[in-house]
Amino acid sequence: MDVKLPPKKWYVKYRIHIVAGILAAGLIVMLIKVSTGPKIIRINSDSVQTATVQSGEFSEYVNAEGTLQPIQTIKVYTREGGFVESVLVQDGSLVHKGDTLMILSDPELQRTIETARESWRKQNRSYRTSMIEMDQRRLSLAQSILQTKYELKRLEKEHNLAQEEFRMGIRSRAQLDVADEEYNYKMETVRLQLESRRQDSVLNAIRQESLQDELAEAQRQLRKTEERLNDLIVTAPADGQLSGLSLEPSQRISSGTAIADIKRMDQFRMRLSINEFYIDKITVGQPATITYEKKTYPMTISSTVPEIKGGSFDIYLVFTDSLPDNARIGKSYQARIEMGGQAQSIIVPKGNFYNYTHGSWVFKVNAQHTHAVRVPVSIGRQNPRHFEILEGLNPGDEIIITGYDRISDADEVVLN
Repeated sequence: MDVKLPPKKWYVKYRIHIVAGILAAGLIVMLIKVSTGPKIIRINSDSVQTATVQSGEFSEYVNAEGTLQPIQTIKVYTREGGFVESVLVQDGSLVHKGDTLMILSDPELQRTIETARESWRKQNRSYRTSMIEMDQRRLSLAQSILQTKYELKRLEKEHNLAQEEFRMGIRSRAQLDVADEEYNYKMETVRLQLESRRQDSVLNAIRQESLQDELAEAQRQLRKTEERLNDLIVTAPADGQLSGLSLEPSQRISSGTAIADIKRMDQFRMRLSINEFYIDKITVGQPATITYEKKTYPMTISSTVPEIKGGSFDIYLVFTDSLPDNARIGKSYQARIEMGGQAQSIIVPKGNFYNYTHGSWVFKVNAQHTHAVRVPVSIGRQNPRHFEILEGLNPGDEIIITGYDRISDADEVVLN
């Protein structure tokens, strides 16, 4: 006889499904835990560099390589146009102020000068002729006055004689009146001639002055025109090195053409490109130095170009004292630009961590040198060797300063 079995419990019936569900839930929990938990990277300790945080003297400065340039470049211009007759110096030569660089010729200018000279000669002849005419007129008038005065004296004697004869009864009243009229006429004639001579002298003086001014102006114009001949000789405006001179004989050049440059060689300036990080810390007058053969040469910032190109901007330095013996255009030196004086600070050596963390955190190594974890930091000033730590680290702490290209995504680093 068959025995009726009791029904199975539900969990027995679905035990396989229950076990599979529990395993799946555990797996999901594990995945969630892994994905949301800290990311740990294991690396060989020899593949990264560590450094100890220290307390020491810190000064902010920046090193940059610069190239010497002439402190001034002077353009050489032609004052007159013309044809190149001869070039007396070669490009790159050292010249002194006043040295002849080139000679031009201009036939049109020569004709203008000849015309001006002929005009001046004509005016000079006209002036001499006018002066002779005025002298002749003056002499003629003086002779006329002399003759009139002579006749006046003769008439005065005759007049006195006529009056005496009238008193003696020899002459009549009518004869005396005729003698008086003739005498008075001569007196008035002399007066008018003297007045005419005075006015003529004034007019002659005015005319002579006018003629002299015209002659002097013509002479000045001639001199100015002749001076243009000197401008056909192109000379060096300053001492220095000539560059950019490339002219050929018979070449036509216009007035005011820039034909070359003269680079002053007695003083130099240095051009440097500085990281834009320092743009607010660089000012004109700031001190700088270069070192050559263990000797330091002081410099100062003379100007800045605040335009940023490619993450940097340009500045110019000038020497404040002596120059290195090998100083020349194009020579490069390593310059050090001071940002301030020394001060006691917490410092760490530079590494590539700043490029990946922007100075907001670093990996701090534990005392056993087995693990490193992220810690927030605040970085202040920097120089080519160190960063200044404002917050987050203390002297004696050890941090990872390199290898962040492999570990910057981790929250914890295990050092093997």
